[in-house]
Amino acid sequence: MLLLFSTYSFSQEDKRPMYVSVTTMYWNSNSDMTMDEWKAGEKEYMEKVTKKNEYIMWAGYFTHLMTPNSNEVIYGQTYPNWEAIEKAAARNAELEKVAWPDEATRKAFLDKMGSAYATYHSDEIYATLAGAKTGSGELPDGAIMYMRKNKRAFPEDGSAKELGDLSKKMLDEVIKKNDYIKGYYPSQHAWGSDRRDFIQVFYLNSLGDLDKMFDKNSELMKAAFTKEEAQALGKYTKSHGDYVYSIVKL
Repeated sequence: MLLLFSTYSFSQEDKRPMYVSVTTMYWNSNSDMTMDEWKAGEKEYMEKVTKKNEYIMWAGYFTHLMTPNSNEVIYGQTYPNWEAIEKAAARNAELEKVAWPDEATRKAFLDKMGSAYATYHSDEIYATLAGAKTGSGELPDGAIMYMRKNKRAFPEDGSAKELGDLSKKMLDEVIKKNDYIKGYYPSQHAWGSDRRDFIQVFYLNSLGDLDKMFDKNSELMKAAFTKEEAQALGKYTKSHGDYVYSIVKL
């Protein structure tokens, strides 16, 4: 899903990650940790561990802005291949020992970090897809991530070629021509609860640009797609949900 702006990218930006892991966590209502303390702890871990892990290409945090649950905290990581997913966790453990050699100090730090979150969390893994609009440079303060979670439909009168051709046209004639979209990254279910998942992630400079993006998309679609093409593209989506997150800058 998520997301290769230079502020958070650890490896070469011209190399596409193959997988994205997404962990949805929730704030611990009993924690007295401040947001500044949370950011400081996560930044320290990011600098001492995550950025030094050669199996992780990118990592970042997102918090609720317009979603069903105000306690959500989203953490994402990207990987060059499936094997790196397993190796990354073991490598983190090694790097933690290097960063905090004293076991008691290390445990205290990790326990404090963990206390910010409720016990429950969920994990999903998505396979990235070709057809991204790659962001460049650093997003401004107030930038957002808009996520559209689609449930794919598999109509009997459809075909992979038709879907591929229409999706490419949507990318070339709409998404890439919409200047409000600063980055776009599509992915699909690889491991998780629903094989129909098709995720589209959009980066925008501000929440105010969200409506402008929709209006511009509509304008560009009317110019590029016939009525029949638009209907054909729509038949591949059963339903969708919209989620807007703030981008956490550590």
